[in-house]
Amino acid sequence: MKEPRLIKEVEGLEHAKAFIGTEYAAAIFSHSTHLLGFAFDGTTSFRPGARFAPGAIREASYGLEDYSPYLDKDTQDYNIITMGDLPIYPSKWNLTNDFFMEMVKDLDLKKDEIKFLTIGGEHSISYGPIVTYLKHYPDLVVVHLDAHTDLRDGYLGEKFSHASIIRRVLDHFTPKNRLIQYGIRSGPKEEFQWMKENKTLATSLKECCEWLEGIDDQRPIYLTLDLDFFDPGFFPGTGTPEAGGEDFHGFIKIMKILNKKNLVGADVVELAPMLDSTGNSSCFASKVVREVALAMNK
Repeated sequence: MKEPRLIKEVEGLEHAKAFIGTEYAAAIFSHSTHLLGFAFDGTTSFRPGARFAPGAIREASYGLEDYSPYLDKDTQDYNIITMGDLPIYPSKWNLTNDFFMEMVKDLDLKKDEIKFLTIGGEHSISYGPIVTYLKHYPDLVVVHLDAHTDLRDGYLGEKFSHASIIRRVLDHFTPKNRLIQYGIRSGPKEEFQWMKENKTLATSLKECCEWLEGIDDQRPIYLTLDLDFFDPGFFPGTGTPEAGGEDFHGFIKIMKILNKKNLVGADVVELAPMLDSTGNSSCFASKVVREVALAMNK
């Protein structure tokens, strides 16, 4: 493991408890993975509450072990930093997004091996992180795990909606990029047709795993994971649940593959903790974050 060095101190972040097995710092370091909260749900169209997710995920992490038996890794063995939450402007998503873009604008993510795992919030928060990674990694593969297509050109008057996040990301794609989608089971007919025509949609866990296995081990990958990817029978605490989703063990099959690949960035979004009074969804989401964070570290 390479020794980290301080790259940049960041003012304006809201202090937070550290995720289990990590250190808190309002700063960016080389050779490190940074857990960053983006507590925004201003474009939510059904059940709000995702703005409370970053805190709930960190709080629930204290019921977890540092060690993942699935990946045979421990969070304490890697440079994983909890940065706290971005400042939130409830009705102005662009201001928080601009803060993120300003925070990273002078960084060289690839050279300094700086990684971000952004914890939402609803899915619109993924725009800034993914566009940033596309600039730093021109041949980036975006892996989209979700219940919904998210390919609208805006929704309910909002161009940068949670329902249009993948469409907005595609605005920045070049022929060097690739989109892989799995778990999608809800969306307009024309969006499913687009996915079929462009061969972005894996229609089974087996096909998804085969596509991921086929990616060169050195090619950079960004994972955007909407937690409604999971069946609401396992994960009810999300704003737009859809029956028929994946289970945790299917997710682990995917993570075991990404663990061997070059996973350079990720976001985990759409936990709405108050929608599950048992607290189980927060614990589930926290475990998901642990697995993603560990898969990002070699």
